[in-house]
Amino acid sequence: MVIAATGFFDGVHLGHRAVLARLCQEAQALGLPSQVLTFWPHPRTVLQSDAPKFRLLNGMDEKRELLLSHGVDKVTVLSFTPEFSKMSTEAFLKDCLQAQYGVAKLIAGYDHHLGHVGSEGSLRLELAAQAAYMPLVRVAENLCDSKVVSATKIREVISMGNMEQAKRWLGYEYALQGVVVEGKRLGRTLGYPTANMRLYEPLKQLPADGVYAVRLSCMSQDYYGMMNIGFRPTVSQSPERTLETHIFDFDKDIYGVPMVVHPLFRLRGERGFDSLDALKLQLAKDMAACLKWISHYKNQ
Repeated sequence: MVIAATGFFDGVHLGHRAVLARLCQEAQALGLPSQVLTFWPHPRTVLQSDAPKFRLLNGMDEKRELLLSHGVDKVTVLSFTPEFSKMSTEAFLKDCLQAQYGVAKLIAGYDHHLGHVGSEGSLRLELAAQAAYMPLVRVAENLCDSKVVSATKIREVISMGNMEQAKRWLGYEYALQGVVVEGKRLGRTLGYPTANMRLYEPLKQLPADGVYAVRLSCMSQDYYGMMNIGFRPTVSQSPERTLETHIFDFDKDIYGVPMVVHPLFRLRGERGFDSLDALKLQLAKDMAACLKWISHYKNQ
């Protein structure tokens, strides 16, 4: 038997962390393991017409690591399919949670619901839990900056480049995880060599285009740098966004090496320049501004 919480948990943000804390507390009090049953892929990518525009805060591996870091004993991933989506609340509780996973008590957020339901989702979960004799513990909404924390709000502020607000609601610095790939090598000719990154999760929510002060991890070492996100309008008008990071005090061949980048602060938006000389001059200004911001960041 286990004490469980279910949901997608995208971002594992402050609201989710309140549920996880209560989950671990209840499990410890009853002497039972704690378990999160999450889903993959996201229901919106399977069911809704806006799937091509939808973005995620975490890839599955990143989410699993975050969940376990908050003391959960086990994370189980359920495959979300069109057929799975048609399971009723009652069937999900009895046939899935109780019969397959031995869930003895369910911990849920204030508005959480399960199964194929309509607008009565939260109430239906209450009634289904009662019918299944499964104790249900609701966790109150989590407020930060006088707002209810949600993955939707966090995606919105990241899409605007407001990484400081995203950090407040997430409870940690947003991360872009991927592998370093070969680029055009133009940055090296300008005196600002960059590591181009291909993300592990193609649906990852990207910050707004522009230049960012970043903290990053590569080859088991931490560094600082500046990252450009965008379409490289001065040199190529790339059809796809590129992620290029100039790592300070670094000169190693890292093609094929995993890298995690935390965009900390947006210095400016992306824009085109009339010449490479003008771009080089702007990069020098960006680096100076970036170093000044990082110095303040380190001293906080």
